[in-house]
Amino acid sequence: MSQVQASNPDIEASLTKAMQRVAKLEELLEEEFEALKAQNLTNFDSINDNKNKLLKELMALTGIHKPEDANKLDSRWNEFKDKMRLCRNLHRRSEILVSRKLDAIKGALDSMRGVTTPSSVETYDRLGRIKRGRQITGYMSI
Repeated sequence: MSQVQASNPDIEASLTKAMQRVAKLEELLEEEFEALKAQNLTNFDSINDNKNKLLKELMALTGIHKPEDANKLDSRWNEFKDKMRLCRNLHRRSEILVSRKLDAIKGALDSMRGVTTPSSVETYDRLGRIKRGRQITGYMSI
């Protein structure tokens, strides 16, 4: 039975449980970001497992299985939807951090391999100034 058709006490009970779960999800997303910053992959994996379980619980409580399903919830769910938007932004923040770390790793690997193609990762000379690509010094034939 969808949450929109459920009786009033059922909705209130589901909403209370969902709000508790989304608060825990927000907490886990903050912990996830800290684990990523510290590069603590063991903690990150554990948090990720808990986060996935929590998301499944939220799907069951709300009946939301795809983004457009959220539009079927009545106005009593607005605070829940706002919290879920905040969680989406926290997830995106972690996603950006991972993406930046991957870019830095790719840049370091390219640098170690001596790849001469321009990279989005900037390098610095020994005086701390940004290097503007490699200057190729070749021999001129006379």
